[in-house]
Amino acid sequence: MSTIFAFVVVLGILIFFHELGHFLVARWFDVGVEKFSLGFGPKIFGKTVGITDYRVSAIPLGGYVKMVGEEPDAEIDPADIPISFTHKHVFKRIMIVAAGPFFNLLLAVIIFFGIFQISGTMVSTPLIGDVKEETPAYEAGLQKGDTIVGIDGIGIETWEDMAEIITSSGGKELAILVKRNEAVRVMNITPQKITSKNIFGEDTERYVIGITSSGEFFSKSLNPLEALSESFFWTYKIAELTVVSIVKMIQGTISTETIGGPILIAQMAGQQAEEGPANFVFFIAVLSVNLAILNFLPIPILDGGHLLFFFIEAAIGRPVNTRMREIAQQVGLFVLILLMIFVFYNDITRVFFNDAG
Repeated sequence: MSTIFAFVVVLGILIFFHELGHFLVARWFDVGVEKFSLGFGPKIFGKTVGITDYRVSAIPLGGYVKMVGEEPDAEIDPADIPISFTHKHVFKRIMIVAAGPFFNLLLAVIIFFGIFQISGTMVSTPLIGDVKEETPAYEAGLQKGDTIVGIDGIGIETWEDMAEIITSSGGKELAILVKRNEAVRVMNITPQKITSKNIFGEDTERYVIGITSSGEFFSKSLNPLEALSESFFWTYKIAELTVVSIVKMIQGTISTETIGGPILIAQMAGQQAEEGPANFVFFIAVLSVNLAILNFLPIPILDGGHLLFFFIEAAIGRPVNTRMREIAQQVGLFVLILLMIFVFYNDITRVFFNDAG
């Protein structure tokens, strides 16, 4: 699969689900939809059904759903008032706008569910790969090749299970059940507090005993309920990481050079496509979560900006005045253009730097 084709497929899927959310909820509330477009610019092909022009447009960097009476100050035929977006209750408008990013989250859940249902989930075994010297584990006699099978009477199946218990121990002594060859023994070990770097390069404190994983994994089959639960968990964790990353970027903890745009997405889409279908669809799910979070940001022009205005309207009992809305839209457009220029600059710099290296 070529990079360009992979890029178009990724964007097409993300945009389709996003706009489908707006469209379906709009129709649910009897709002008329004039256009449903994948892409911007000139129409390539399409079909009109009822009052809706379904089309694919030339520039595949977005899409839109144009609803009847979408602009508050636009003149509207009195006959169209019952299907006008502006004339619907503010909470219905909130749901219509929020449906776009919500459907991107739903897409991620669906993809993750499919992956976990078909392939299960890969988990690391609680097999010790190495024991660091002068640590609680070393002093207690743990060795490379030992397997942790229980802690304080709790059965351990995965390395993650074990790490979570040790990290949250608060430094109290733990009765660790260890399997060595065919023998099982109990070792009482008190975790020590250390300071280490997290993924954002910040110092964090945690409790450890001084062991590292062997790196062995096994595939764990999941029933539909477990797969669904795991899907929601992964969607939540990626959303949380996206939000934290944005906050850290604003605070200056993360370099803005890590921001990428269409070129980076195209490169990554091509790489993931070469790795295989599972990697490719997983990549789409991650991007879908990112797109949802970005669209929820309270920036005018984005869905989050519209939601902000609607929440203000719900609070004060009347729409935000036209002049204020126009100024906010102009500022939002300016910020969006600056961001687009910046990500394109990062993309181009990254490409030339890589080529030079």
